Amino acid sequence: MRQSSGIGVLDKAVGVLRAAAAEPCGLTELCERTGLPRATAHRLAVGLEVHGLLHRGADGRWRPGPTLAELSSGHGDPLLDAAAAVLPRLRDITGESVQLYRRDGTHRICVATAEPASGLRDTVPVGTRLAMTAGSGAKVLAAWADPATQRAVLADATFTERVLVDVRRRGWAQSIAEREAGVASVSAPVRDGSGKVVAAVSVSGPIDRIGRRPGVRWAADLLAAAEALQHRL
Repeated sequence: MRQSSGIGVLDKAVGVLRAAAAEPCGLTELCERTGLPRATAHRLAVGLEVHGLLHRGADGRWRPGPTLAELSSGHGDPLLDAAAAVLPRLRDITGESVQLYRRDGTHRICVATAEPASGLRDTVPVGTRLAMTAGSGAKVLAAWADPATQRAVLADATFTERVLVDVRRRGWAQSIAEREAGVASVSAPVRDGSGKVVAAVSVSGPIDRIGRRPGVRWAADLLAAAEALQHRL
């Protein structure tokens, strides 16, 4: 029997973590393993997911999240450390807003940004969670996602499977007023040391300023930044 701390909500949350760590599980299985009501189990799992202690995959099952690895290693996130060094330079080169996105199931989360000091900006706050149905960052992350995730994304996306093929061939993606009216962006994949795509780095700004072909203008600088991030990883 597990020990009780005397703090009910903490004990329940730990129970949910242990249940997901034993084997990835959906809500029904989570309730069966913990004995918690559905509403309670769902509320705790979603809360743990927000903090990165759990991660819900494309199959809808919860499993241990990245924050657990970060806490156990005693070190910060190497991707964020790399971003702190690379993103400001890309911002200075382009004069536009720069973002770094990670995929979380069929969504992407902004994990780092670098904003110009003045002028009209396309501000995406760190922590923003966006559906992967539109935008150049979504295309990049979807292009190198597993087949199940690709199918789930394409069911509601503004782009097609053929577009993802072109993204993989070209090595970058662009979008014109897809995610937000009046905004254009271009994105490239960021790989880790093994070559796996772990993030997407993006440059975005007003169409009136960066034009309707942002890839032609910024792709080379973006790819150089993505390579710099990979070297630091």
